[in-house]
Amino acid sequence: MFSHNKKIVLLSIKPKYAEKIFLGQKKIELRRICPKVKEGDYIIIYVSSPVKSLVGKIQVKKIISESPQKLWKRVSSEAGITKQIFDQYYEGASLGYGIYVSRPEKLPNPIHLNVLRKKVKGFRPPQNYYYVSSELLTAMSTAF
Repeated sequence: MFSHNKKIVLLSIKPKYAEKIFLGQKKIELRRICPKVKEGDYIIIYVSSPVKSLVGKIQVKKIISESPQKLWKRVSSEAGITKQIFDQYYEGASLGYGIYVSRPEKLPNPIHLNVLRKKVKGFRPPQNYYYVSSELLTAMSTAF
């Protein structure tokens, strides 16, 4: 379960990158905009289309921020993406963020978007991320 004094963020991730996180092949999640999280906080992973489900959680190990050029040099071996994809993602950005992840835990039964919408009135998947409400946390509590 989650510690009460920790922040919980719902993060939207593409299916192939989420799978790499749970397989341990991607140890850092790259972002142009970073949620205000710190070491020990939790991230619940919502996998975007076509999966459209909550699939698991990770813990924040640490956060770094650098220019994209410096960031790539620092994280290329742990990012789980190619240099071409990295460059496209950070095109025009002066700063990039990396969230080092730990303790990936995949749900045995992912929670599909339709179920989430039945349990939490007005639920919508995050475009990027948002902080988890107590209502959503209660709806998810049986899964974790």
